[in-house]
Amino acid sequence: MPVTRKLPAIVAGVLAIALAGCGKADPTFDQRVHDYILAHPEVIQEAIDKLQQKQQAEADAQTRKAIAQNRQAIEHDPRDFVANPNGKITVTEFYDYRCPHCVNAAPAVVGLIKDNPDVRFVFKEFPIFGATSERAAEGAIALARAHGDYVGLYRDFMAARPLDDAAIDRILAAHGVTAAMLQDQGLARDATAQLADVRKLAIGLGIEGTPAFIIGDTLVPGEDMDAVRAAIQAQRGHS
Repeated sequence: MPVTRKLPAIVAGVLAIALAGCGKADPTFDQRVHDYILAHPEVIQEAIDKLQQKQQAEADAQTRKAIAQNRQAIEHDPRDFVANPNGKITVTEFYDYRCPHCVNAAPAVVGLIKDNPDVRFVFKEFPIFGATSERAAEGAIALARAHGDYVGLYRDFMAARPLDDAAIDRILAAHGVTAAMLQDQGLARDATAQLADVRKLAIGLGIEGTPAFIIGDTLVPGEDMDAVRAAIQAQRGHS
């Protein structure tokens, strides 16, 4: 937000605080505040920084509370595929196969699962890029039901350029997902419910895009895999 928009609110706040303890307003106070700010403009940035820090701290506290309230749905929804199910540290990813940031993070995700058997990795299908993304997610859910190679499918979907309907059908067929499986009415109904529940959960957690990772009480938005690894290491220190 531009500094010029913040200035009136900051000056008003200073005035309100200063006058709150006075029985009578000093008619020269406005001018003295004005002159001080002009002489020391750095205080505006300091005030903005302080406000942003406070707002971030409040947002982080809200996120931690939301994660705690939804821990079961985040980490233990039996409909989600889980890699390394016996791992002691849980990482949950919300993702869309057609999200470029998810695509960028995917090789690191696959490597993380392979190299860290103590990391229990929960996959949350969260298609936000339209019908084609939903088609891919429904195919992945069908594969999970058939106990297929879910991580392999995740890898292949993320690597496809472009991931269009034809590529989805080709990759699903290579992983043993048939047209009959996809046309099953029960599966379609269950997949729709599952994706709706994930969307509702993401909204409740304040997740605004993909990918998003949850490790313990930490939400890591975007493809910041260094932050994901740091959060995992922090969890190892707590265990």
